[in-house]
Amino acid sequence: MNPSRRIALFIPVAFALALGASSAFAGTTGAEFQTMYTTLLNWATGYLGKAIAVAAFILGAGIGVARSSPIPALVGVVFALFMVYVPTIIDSIMTATV
Repeated sequence: MNPSRRIALFIPVAFALALGASSAFAGTTGAEFQTMYTTLLNWATGYLGKAIAVAAFILGAGIGVARSSPIPALVGVVFALFMVYVPTIIDSIMTATV
């Protein structure tokens, strides 16, 4: 097939696909996943998330005492901070509108 004929066939197809494209709504659609999202968010920000954060700190403190280094305890603190702030950051990124 002639290259100019391929381009002549490709342009209308590309134009039709471009007209059919719609905006992406990553944080506003998919109601079927709302229950799962709410459950995971409640786990991360609720008592399960707090228990995991405290356990990470205690484990880090124990390893820090065994190694005579404060770095593992600081890793536990950083993990606890991530458990608190990351769900809010992700939610604000996914629901942001441009």
